[in-house]
This record gives sequence, structure tokens and C-alpha cells, in this order.
Amino acid sequence: MDKTELIALVENNQAELIELCSSLLQIPSENPDGDTAAITTFISNYLSDNGIEPLHYEANPKLVNIVANIGEEEGPQLIYCGHSDTVPVGNREKWSFDPFLGASQGGFLLGRGASDMKTGLAGLLFTAVLLKRYQLPLKGGLTLAIVADEETGGEYGVPWLLARKLIAGDGCLIAEPSNALHPTIGQKGSCSFTLTVKGIPAHGSLAPLVGRSAIVDGMAAIEKIRQVTALKGVIPEELVGLLAQSNQYLHEENPQMAGIFEMVTCNIGTIKGGTGANVVADSCVIEIDCRVPFGIQRSEVMAFVASQLAQLGIDYTVTDLGFKSEANYTLPTDPVCRAVVDNIQVVSNQAAYGVLQWACSDARHFRQYGIPVLQYGPAELSTIHGFDERVKVENVVECAKVYLLAAMDFLNGDKEDCYD
Repeated sequence: MDKTELIALVENNQAELIELCSSLLQIPSENPDGDTAAITTFISNYLSDNGIEPLHYEANPKLVNIVANIGEEEGPQLIYCGHSDTVPVGNREKWSFDPFLGASQGGFLLGRGASDMKTGLAGLLFTAVLLKRYQLPLKGGLTLAIVADEETGGEYGVPWLLARKLIAGDGCLIAEPSNALHPTIGQKGSCSFTLTVKGIPAHGSLAPLVGRSAIVDGMAAIEKIRQVTALKGVIPEELVGLLAQSNQYLHEENPQMAGIFEMVTCNIGTIKGGTGANVVADSCVIEIDCRVPFGIQRSEVMAFVASQLAQLGIDYTVTDLGFKSEANYTLPTDPVCRAVVDNIQVVSNQAAYGVLQWACSDARHFRQYGIPVLQYGPAELSTIHGFDERVKVENVVECAKVYLLAAMDFLNGDKEDCYD
């Protein structure tokens, strides 16, 4: 089959793809405080019913990962990765439809996970099934890594599998939501921490003459810490072109976010302190989330924070919070990036290119293990993690076409004769 015939193969089977999306959306898999057992069972049955053996790896009693392989053990190895968990639904009264409706209406698939990322996951599963069902020639192997834990930091998902050498490859595609023409090939680092400030309690009627308020000291600390946004780094030379292209994309899509790729961002997420209005607070706990650009290390951010706090003469401690990572990227010239971007252009007949991302995801784990990776998936970006989450059916089908073509190119060396 040539690429035109492969595209037709997806189109001729797209009813199966949409039905698969609907089924996944109808199965609750909220995380945290959820259980992904039902969706794991469904995915396993779908694969086994189509001749693909699913392997189960229980990272946690309620979180079971699926690994499945097709193709050859020799030759290039490609990983297609997706997560089956979603963020919680939240207040159902703010949804205009049942969050587990899973229906296709008005050209959209509706429900929690429609954009993040059950329809992208369905596209990966569907692609593997087409490769198996039609015995498409592969000079390498495709691994499906379906993880049950991503939305809460992913401890029991991708890093759990990688650490145990249960998955490996020469390239990886994660079906995380992205712009239809611009997969994400690099991400800023994460540097989150908890600042605990200690004060001296006293009767509130004596403040500020007696005692020392941890809350007041915490407020002073916040003002100092927020100056971290002025830190500047040196962009690696090999990233200059990608950064310029990413800024161009950002200017067109979100002009108010100009400069986000070059700056340290600082969000004061939570503040908890004191025991009552009539007591000078003896403790204030502040959670802070910084995202670190290319050219700056996490250690530099924390050194700056320490130097700023040292100026205040306050009693404090700093502890790590959440996951930590340095800024990371895959070069646009890498074969897995070329396979995806080239085929986005084939399917869409429009110019496509990879861009940087201001947040972070499971991609960082693959890069830590030396596996080039990018993210590309269907999405209505404005609805991710929000109420009335949805995605265009057309976008889901287009992504599935790219997944199939990219797998064929990457595993067969992009040789036309490998399609015959």
C-alpha cells in the first residue's frame, strides 16, 4: 500500500475509531481518587480481540499499565504511548452534558478525556490494530505503552515502566493534545517547592509590637522570590532556530504569552498560615511552582531563591514539591520528529513544524532514558481539564492517519518500496 491507500484504510475504518473513542469516554477513569481497572480491562479486550497480546504490569493495586508489541524485534523500535486516566470531572452542574456521555454530536466527541487524551489514545490503539489486521509490512517493532497514572505526576506510569526496562525504543510518540499542525518537541523544566516560615506567637492585640508573624514574613518572602522571573540564561545554539519558530507560533496563537519560553515563571499556588485572627501566626506554608527555561538549571533557580531569602533574616525551610525536571527537548531533525511532522503535512496539505511547550509531561521521562520523543494528539485545546471537554471528530481521524503513516515511515526507513 502507498500512502494514499493507507489514508483510505483509516477513512474506511473510521467508524470503528469513533466507536472506540466513545467507549473509552464512557468509562470513568478519574485520577486521583479513581480506579482505572474498568478502562484497563476494556483496552486489553480490544487488543486481544484483534490478535494483539496485552501484557499487564501492576504498579499499584488500582493502577495497571498495559504493554503490547507488534512487528519485529529486530530493526528500529517505536513506542506509541498514551495514558488512560483523566483529571476529575469536578462540579457536574457546570457541564452542559453528561461528562461520560461519550457521544458524537455536531462534529464533536464529548466527555471528560475527549482532548486529554482518550481520543488520542484510541488513535494509537486503532493504528496498532490496523497494522496487525492488514498485516502491513514492518521492518521493526511497535510497542504500545498504555499507562494508568499520568494526571497526578505519573509515578506509577511511564517512569515506572522505564525504570524496570519494560519498554524501550529508538523513538516515541505520546498522543497528548497538541495543535493540529505543531507537535511539541521540547518542554521547560519544573522547579516546585514548599516554603515553610516560622514565627513567634503572641496575642493578636499586641502585634506588631510583640511576637513575629510568620504570615508577614511569608509575604516578604513571596515578594523576594517572585524576582526570580528576571533570571536570564544562555540559549543552547542548537535550539536558537526552534526557539524562534516556537515564538512565531506563540505570537500567532497566544500573543499575551510572548517571552514565556525564555523566562522563569513563578506561581504562588497556596498559602496556609496562622490559627486565628487574634493570634500572631507562628507558621506559614507556601507552595510555589516555577517553570525553568532552556539555558537555566533548576539549581540556579534555587540558589537565587536562597540568596533572596537570606536578605530577610527570617526563619524558614525549603523542601521539594512535586516532580522535578530540567528543560528538555528532541531536535526537529530526529527521525521520530521527521516521521510525524512530514506526515502531518501529507495528511493536512499544510506546513507543519514542531514547537516548544511551556509546561511538561511524561515526555521528560523518555528523554531521561535517551529516547527521542514528541507529543501529537487531537484536541480542542481550550477545553482541556475544563467543563464541557470535547474534540472535533475530524481532528481525531486526521491524527490517526498521521499515526499510521508515521509508524510505517519510522519502522521502514521512509522507503516507498516498503509500502508495497
